[in-house]
Amino acid sequence: MKNKVKILEVQNVSIAVVSSNNEDDYICITDIAKTKESDSRAADIIKNWIRNRATLEFLGTWEQMYNPNFKVVEFDHFKMQAGLPSFVLSPGTWAEKTNAIGIYVKLGKYGGTFAHKDITLEFCSAVNPIFKLFLIKEFQRLKEEENSNKKLEWNLQRTISKINYKIHTDAIKENLIPISLTANQKNFIYADEADILNVALFGKTAKEWRNENPNEKGNIRDTATIEQLVVLSNLESINAMLIQQEIVQQERLIKLNEIAISQMKSLINTNTLGKLK
Repeated sequence: MKNKVKILEVQNVSIAVVSSNNEDDYICITDIAKTKESDSRAADIIKNWIRNRATLEFLGTWEQMYNPNFKVVEFDHFKMQAGLPSFVLSPGTWAEKTNAIGIYVKLGKYGGTFAHKDITLEFCSAVNPIFKLFLIKEFQRLKEEENSNKKLEWNLQRTISKINYKIHTDAIKENLIPISLTANQKNFIYADEADILNVALFGKTAKEWRNENPNEKGNIRDTATIEQLVVLSNLESINAMLIQQEIVQQERLIKLNEIAISQMKSLINTNTLGKLK
């Protein structure tokens, strides 16, 4: 399989991107880690991130969605150890033991730890959420150049939201839905939880938005700005974690709203944000 390496310049930082013949893109998260610490500390940042339970849940979900050869038993073993002070995990070990395809380590020129574009965004959310926004815009520009002769229907943020949504609904299913509920009742709980995110970020439910905008096509999230989509994907992962911690819905809503306000302020107040519009 022939791989092509391209370099993205994001906020004066060079980020290596490897594109294969099957059109999968892998981005160097080692380069991204260097935006927070020195070169020598980048590997430690990645190891600390990957050993986190929420990260392992995300990686495991992604692999089960896209990798038929993923070793679920090994994944469960790592997940059981997550949170223990003695638990240590590197990207290389993760890939080797679970047969994962979402992360790999590349040696030589343009070497480092590379992650699929979906996983890269999750890494950015944890390490440098502001940088994530600029990376999305620059990566979209790259894809537009590659697809200049045809309409581009690909959206990086929508891609990551699909995975976050599955993690979110899995957390609801495992922690909030009694076995005795009917299918219609279960669907109500999913919609109710989705509206928690809507209220936390947009200040209204999907139904309230529809009543206020009867002539609009789509739904409340289809009209979201790029900044709101970035925050929304972060809130989905955070809410899944809060559900697993058995935090009641009202407390989760307050916490999610505080996080949404904080992250939106950070994005909007970024001095160079205007360059992205």
